[in-house]
Amino acid sequence: MTGISRRSLMIGAAAGAGALALGSASQASAATFVKGADISWMPQMEANGYYWLNKSGVRQDLFTILKSYGITAISLRTWVNPSNSPTDGHCSIQETVRMAQRCRDAGMQVLLGFHFGDTWNSVGVQKPPRAWANMSYAQMRDALRRYVDDSLQLLKAGGVTPGWVKIGNEQNSGICSPVGSVSKPSQMTGLLNGAYDVSKQVFPATPVMVHLAQPQKMDSIQRFFNAYRGNGGKWDITGLSSYAQGGNVQPIIGNMRTIQSTYGKPIMHVEYGGPRGKANTVRDGLRQFISGTKGFGGLGTFFWEPAGYPPFTGYDMTAWDSNRRPTAAMDGFLNV
Repeated sequence: MTGISRRSLMIGAAAGAGALALGSASQASAATFVKGADISWMPQMEANGYYWLNKSGVRQDLFTILKSYGITAISLRTWVNPSNSPTDGHCSIQETVRMAQRCRDAGMQVLLGFHFGDTWNSVGVQKPPRAWANMSYAQMRDALRRYVDDSLQLLKAGGVTPGWVKIGNEQNSGICSPVGSVSKPSQMTGLLNGAYDVSKQVFPATPVMVHLAQPQKMDSIQRFFNAYRGNGGKWDITGLSSYAQGGNVQPIIGNMRTIQSTYGKPIMHVEYGGPRGKANTVRDGLRQFISGTKGFGGLGTFFWEPAGYPPFTGYDMTAWDSNRRPTAAMDGFLNV
């Protein structure tokens, strides 16, 4: 999610082919513009007695409700050694594989996102897993490669081929700081290229993305990509987070177009959301992002954790109310 501050608020309250070719396999994955959602909280919510109603107030399977809005893909995060916190833990690879199987059985594609941490990593924070914290660069590179390989092998053994693999989360400043920070570009690139190479060994046809936040801050985007590309960084898709609303949407779509043309990889808008109390505004922003990114060959748009609702979480950038019904924000996926 864009900015650790919003997630920190939550933590406290809760204690389509692209215009640029990827190669034939990647083009096949991107033949249709993707509408997606991150619902990584779903198993923990269910375990705590939460459920979902559709727009008419009828209790229904969450996957079925999401499909009614045209959603065809689910984003799932995974952490290395997470806690048991319902909101800020879970999502180990074992749990994530089980959730990915549910997505597969529901006919949904899966975007698997590695945070390379034990809990949230985002634009403001990139902490390595505790088990890696004192490793040298060479040790961390080997540990990361083993972790990615073990994780993807579990997914493969579980009968799931991901539509996309995301190596890092909002990694403007690099990953696993300080070893893989952007200020150490060769090490950052070495870690990420290791993750890329292993991903391709296990799932050769699955596109791999890097993920940056805040495309309104082009200097941060340029710093990362100039360092990464300049050191031989490998990636197939550029994932971007933006939670922009109102008059801020169109300028950011323009920046997304520029990022795509400058760095030669198609864009996927992997995180979007907005205040629950401004559902109509969030709906309109979602429509603009979908139509705008479609317009320059973007691959898709994902809503981040729309199905979370209070009191499970105090995070308010979701699209379900405490009455368990979807808000008008979800209508942004329709007819666009």
